[in-house]
Amino acid sequence: MKALTVLFSFLWILMPVSQAQTVDEMLGKVSSAIEAGKERPAVSYFRQAIELDINRSEMYYWVDIDKNADYCEDFANELAVAFKRNRNFDKAYLFYKELLQKNPDDIGYMEACAEMQLCRGQEKDALRIYEQILAADSDNLAANIFLGNYYYLLGEQEKKKLENDYRSISSPTRMQYARYRDGLYRLFSSAYTKARESLEKVIQKFPSTEAKKTLDKIQVVEKEMNRR
Repeated sequence: MKALTVLFSFLWILMPVSQAQTVDEMLGKVSSAIEAGKERPAVSYFRQAIELDINRSEMYYWVDIDKNADYCEDFANELAVAFKRNRNFDKAYLFYKELLQKNPDDIGYMEACAEMQLCRGQEKDALRIYEQILAADSDNLAANIFLGNYYYLLGEQEKKKLENDYRSISSPTRMQYARYRDGLYRLFSSAYTKARESLEKVIQKFPSTEAKKTLDKIQVVEKEMNRR
C-alpha cells in the first residue's frame, strides 16, 4: 500500500510537466503547419492547444504569430472565443478589440466588443459601440435590444427624479408646474421615444414578449403624461 501511495504521488508530480509537454507539442504542430502553408490545420491545432493551456497558447500568439499574416485573425478569434467561454471578459475584450481594429467595419466584432464591455461593467462604452452599430445597420437586433432597454430604464430613472423633485415642493407655483410638465415632455421625446423606436424594430425581427411588455409600459407613460 505504501508503494502505491508513493507511485501515485510521483505520477501526480509529473502530471503538470506531461501536460505542458503536450501543449508544446501541439504548438509545435501549429508551427509546422504554418511553415508548410497549411493554415486550416494550423488553426485546428491551435484550438486544441488552447483547450490544453489557454495562457501558454496566448503567449505563443503574442510571441510566435506573424501579426500581418492572413491566418492571424483566425488565431485571435480562437483566443477571444475561448476567453469568453472561460468568462475572462478582460482578455476576451482585448482580442475582440484587436480583431475590430483589423476590421473596423465588421458588425460581428463590434457586437462582441459591446457585449464584452457590458460584461466588464463598461456600460457607457457599450452604449457608444451599439450606437455605432445602429449608424451602420439600423435594424441590428443586438443593438436595438440593448438601446431599447437602456433608454427605457434611463427614462424611468429620470421620470422618477422629476416626480420626486416636484412632489418635494409643498406649494408649487404655476411656473414650477410648467417646468415640471416641460421636463416630462422633453424626457418622453428623448429617452422614451428612442426606446420605443428600438423596441419596435426588435419585435419586427421576432415576437419578443419582453419587448412588447416594455412597449406597453411606454404607452401607459404616454397616456398618463397626456392626462396631466
